[in-house]
Amino acid sequence: MSEPVTFVHITDLHVGDPAVEDPHLFSDTTANFRAIAADIQRMTPRPAFIVASGDLTNRGDETSYKHLQALIAEAGIDVPMLFALGNHDTREGFYKAFFDRTENALAPYDHDAVIAGVHIITLDTSVPRKIGGSFEPGQLEWLEARLNDHAGLPKLLVMHHAPALDEENFEAEWETLAIDDTLTLRDLLAGRNVLGILSGHVHHDRVSNWYGVTVVVGMGQHNSLDTVAMGDTFRAVEGTSMTIGTVRPSGLTVAFAPQPSTRREISATPLKEMTARLNAYLASLEAAE
Repeated sequence: MSEPVTFVHITDLHVGDPAVEDPHLFSDTTANFRAIAADIQRMTPRPAFIVASGDLTNRGDETSYKHLQALIAEAGIDVPMLFALGNHDTREGFYKAFFDRTENALAPYDHDAVIAGVHIITLDTSVPRKIGGSFEPGQLEWLEARLNDHAGLPKLLVMHHAPALDEENFEAEWETLAIDDTLTLRDLLAGRNVLGILSGHVHHDRVSNWYGVTVVVGMGQHNSLDTVAMGDTFRAVEGTSMTIGTVRPSGLTVAFAPQPSTRREISATPLKEMTARLNAYLASLEAAE
């Protein structure tokens, strides 16, 4: 690679069917997507690709995915978009809407692509009806094979749940990749040409150096976690952003591009109550099937 390659990382779109009232949707995610898409369309230089790292919809229903497709078409986005799945997504809804696929509809959505000299590997860390992330049998073997492909190219790994940073804090596994899988992933990536991991899920912008790999978490397009007042209460405020990434021979650079925001409080919920609500919500979706 001789010339810099620019890309966009978005996440946690939480798009919903406008015709269905959703009490778990705390902002106008359709308007948020349109605003982000407008910024993408005026970017200079143009991005070579766009990564959307999960929670594409809020309910995981086919109609919401169709609405997302309509928003993408409306925005006139004409560069490749690569999708990962998150805990709010459903594989069945995504496969049906995007590929008209009903067979093997519970299989993880893992895929890779080479664009502009960058090898992007996408792993499905979603676990049906669970908040935290993990890998299913066969996924890490698939990843190892992909890491061996295109050995001379820089690689970006995309997955909704970022690796756990505190490997003794099992109580926090709801917001990360499972710790056992984190450790296995650490060993698998050691010595590989992986420039970065692109993730979401926790609704705030964050960059970590994780065993020498840059882990970028995006705020997303739903709302923002108030990182100033983090503690036992999950305080969500108005705020969205996208990440502009640049791959150079020297490595990976990221810049966060937030939308204008008042940072008004949207909700404030004790963490234990929030996780209980989310688990109950996911259980209600399962019961409705």
